[in-house]
Amino acid sequence: MSDVIIRPVLPADVPCVVHMVHELAAHEQMPEHCQLRPEQLHEALFRDRPALFGIVAEHNGSVGGFALYFLNFSTWDGVHGVYAEDVYVRPSLRGRGVGQRFWQYLGQFALDNGYTRVECVTLRTNSLGMTVHLALGARPLDDWRMLRWDGDALHALAKGETGSRSRQPAAS
Repeated sequence: MSDVIIRPVLPADVPCVVHMVHELAAHEQMPEHCQLRPEQLHEALFRDRPALFGIVAEHNGSVGGFALYFLNFSTWDGVHGVYAEDVYVRPSLRGRGVGQRFWQYLGQFALDNGYTRVECVTLRTNSLGMTVHLALGARPLDDWRMLRWDGDALHALAKGETGSRSRQPAAS
């Protein structure tokens, strides 16, 4: 797949990347949850000290995939790691090694900067993504469970109303 170039996101790529984020949300059957707008992504990627970074797969002059990532920090290791928020390859480029090249890029970026890990979260229903990640050597962290505060729960947490809105864990 030497005709595909993996490169950093440029400002001109932002509308296409936003469109693909919406494609990803639709693919995951959650389009109503995707609110990203081009100006939001542009600001996140290109502010003076960005906290979000991105790469794209360019094929024949058009962008056909992206990975958005940011740094996290391991207090146990004492160094940063890379967290891949989203990795998406359009159907026209799937099966051609583009996803593997995204992960290779992120792995090399981590090593080049002295970071100790690359992480992502995959939906339980994303069997293809899980298969790819495992084939590339990812190790599932079954002992850890992601927790999230958002919406009403986030507002309640910020106000110190943590005991007033108990949530039952979702069935797995």
